[in-house]
Amino acid sequence: MKTTIAEVHKHVGEEVTIGAWLANKRSSGKIAFLQLRDGTGFMQGVVVKAEVGEEKFQEAKSLTQESSLYVTGTIVEDTRSPLGFEMQVNDFELIHEAVDYPITPKNHGTEFLMDHRHLWLRSKKQHAVMKVRNEIIRATYEFFNEQGYVKVDPPILTGASAEGTTELFHTKYFDEDAYLSQSGQLYMEAAAMAFGKVFSFGPTFRAEKSKTRRHLIEFWMIEPEMAFMDHEDSLQVQEHYVSHVVQSVLKNCTIELAVLDRDTSQLEKISAPFPRITYDEAIQLVKEKGFDDVEWGDDFGAPHETAIAESFDKPVFITHWPAEIKAFYMKPDPKRPDVVLCADLIAPEGYGEIIGGSQRIDDMELMEQRYEENGLTGPAYEWYLQLRQYGSVPHSGFGLGLERTVAWIAGVEHVRETIPFPRLLNRLYP
Repeated sequence: MKTTIAEVHKHVGEEVTIGAWLANKRSSGKIAFLQLRDGTGFMQGVVVKAEVGEEKFQEAKSLTQESSLYVTGTIVEDTRSPLGFEMQVNDFELIHEAVDYPITPKNHGTEFLMDHRHLWLRSKKQHAVMKVRNEIIRATYEFFNEQGYVKVDPPILTGASAEGTTELFHTKYFDEDAYLSQSGQLYMEAAAMAFGKVFSFGPTFRAEKSKTRRHLIEFWMIEPEMAFMDHEDSLQVQEHYVSHVVQSVLKNCTIELAVLDRDTSQLEKISAPFPRITYDEAIQLVKEKGFDDVEWGDDFGAPHETAIAESFDKPVFITHWPAEIKAFYMKPDPKRPDVVLCADLIAPEGYGEIIGGSQRIDDMELMEQRYEENGLTGPAYEWYLQLRQYGSVPHSGFGLGLERTVAWIAGVEHVRETIPFPRLLNRLYP
């Protein structure tokens, strides 16, 4: 019977066959220990000379790293294994012998590993990070589907920018100018006016020449947009969504979190509601922590966000930012027009902003004023203005950066390890 490593718990005491690769091996006298992986997980196969014979045992000892094979044996419980099971190997068939696999069981430099990203993905830690990423995506679909959201796919090629063109990749669209999308938000607002509650999940691009551990050139965003919801409604959706994702990873990725040595006690604290502070209070807080050069109207950098996060054991919302440093479409606070009804969600443990969101301007005249102030002219923005012309309603939305969220939940320092094939300032290969 063929099965997978993820399913061996259903076959204790049974003889099964698994297609696998040899991640590593060691031998001790008359026993060989094969570290097997099949994509669904990692498991040890034990080859005993007395049971398989001299010839097969010597063949097992000569297997090379990353060779592929069919392994047949009996599944037994093993409390020492993270998986809880191992295979007593009866037989195996070599499919392909790998020769001189470059990523050996020793320390390699980051650039070497990034040059071999197509192979590095096979390693136990990288496999665990990608499984956490997959669980976050699965839990995202689960949350929004259960809440009655409709998934809508915005275009990647656009004729307009959501937040200015200075950090956009420009291309020619036949005889027109076009850009790679930095956000699907404007299109999601249109979708919300048709379906009420929507979300998108797709790649976005920022031509930002940054080399920090938090930045990628190409990354993935989850962007919900909600009609008839104000700023407060949106904050509640955000905190319940993030809580759901974290708890799903804790429940379904126990092996992966253990592989990553993640301190899960920090994640177990993550449940709605989240603390909230205003931008004014955040300015005061960072000043108290020694950042005397920060003034009202400044944006926060990574050190400031970390200082703020250290004061809380959950993600914290920073609300009511100065209008002058936020996007043109954000709704001003009716009680204080110099700030907007928005929030950034700062993750704990120094991982920085993972969500940015706001209530959107729904007033036609005010949006026309914002167009004029920001020089948004031409047909590329006309359709967006019409959303306020035909049945405008209060609406809000937000965007969650997947890779930063994976880095935080998995406890990985650099976002380059949270996406299968990262695109960095100096890296377009592989």
